[in-house]
Amino acid sequence: MKATFKIYTLDFRRPSGTSRGVLTQKETWFLILEHEGHRGIGECGMFKGLSMDDVPEYEATLQWVCDSIEKGKTYLWNALRAFPSIQFGLEQAFLSLEAEDPYELFPSEFTNNEAPIPINGLIWMGDKGYMLEQIHQKLEAGFRCLKMKIGAIDFKSEIALLDAIRNEYGPKRIELRVDANGAFKPSEALKKLTELSVFKLHSIEQPIRQGNVGEMKSLCEKSPIPIALDEELIGVIDTVDKEALLENIRPQYIILKPTLVGGYKGSEEWIEIADRLKIDWWITSALESNIGLNAIAQWSYTLNNTMPQGLGTGGLYTNNFECPLQVKNGYIYSRNDTGWPPDLIERLCL
Repeated sequence: MKATFKIYTLDFRRPSGTSRGVLTQKETWFLILEHEGHRGIGECGMFKGLSMDDVPEYEATLQWVCDSIEKGKTYLWNALRAFPSIQFGLEQAFLSLEAEDPYELFPSEFTNNEAPIPINGLIWMGDKGYMLEQIHQKLEAGFRCLKMKIGAIDFKSEIALLDAIRNEYGPKRIELRVDANGAFKPSEALKKLTELSVFKLHSIEQPIRQGNVGEMKSLCEKSPIPIALDEELIGVIDTVDKEALLENIRPQYIILKPTLVGGYKGSEEWIEIADRLKIDWWITSALESNIGLNAIAQWSYTLNNTMPQGLGTGGLYTNNFECPLQVKNGYIYSRNDTGWPPDLIERLCL
């Protein structure tokens, strides 16, 4: 078996704002396997500034994986505990290599275009006019669940924006999720959550920065809005530590990004614990290309979670890859009348 990797830079159609800054480009890495005339591909979408594996030796570790590929998926996955995005790319690449179609990792009604997945529409941070423009576009596109990034503009402006939305669209018309990306200070978080609660929000992701376990536990006990842990899960590797974290904080939800938490296997460890503790969850992509998004969406369908998932990021880039994924009326579909470029893996090998 031969393994190689290739770096690829994705260009945003429009600068996209988060509480960590404005994104114009996103680097990603593709792991490509070749064996007996077959090829498989997986995406290692390390997220700079957020992933635990954003370290100087990232590409050296990818090269070690390529040099050690004969050791097999199980050995390598266990050796890569500190590199969750490479774990995920490795899982994808082996499934892709073994599949009849290298892009159909989990054959199902979804991949046959018989059943779509409900998703939320993502509203990026910006000034009030830009955010309202996005909201109207998502509603015209048929979305009934919106996720808004907050924490980049001043809080009063965000309150005014939410007030304008709710004056026009009640909670029966639109389910609103907000994502603070840890933007609130622990000392002010409960007050802000109380102010936000009048807007009948579905949930708020990561109101304070990860690592403040005691403060987060207290917020989950007192908050008038259900809290979802996101960044809090990053870097928690051992299953014993995962269980201890959820038992301690007791959030209402957790959000699983396979790229950030160790791929399918790492995510499924979280799901098993959350189900046991009666904590709800949903799946979200982490700005991967369509190759990684496709791998997440196919797996997500097999989990039978009926909540809207966070899988609507495929249209963010000018140089993404053509693929069967299509977002329509608040759902993501895998069309069987549209395929992948026939030479895509070969081109990435060059």
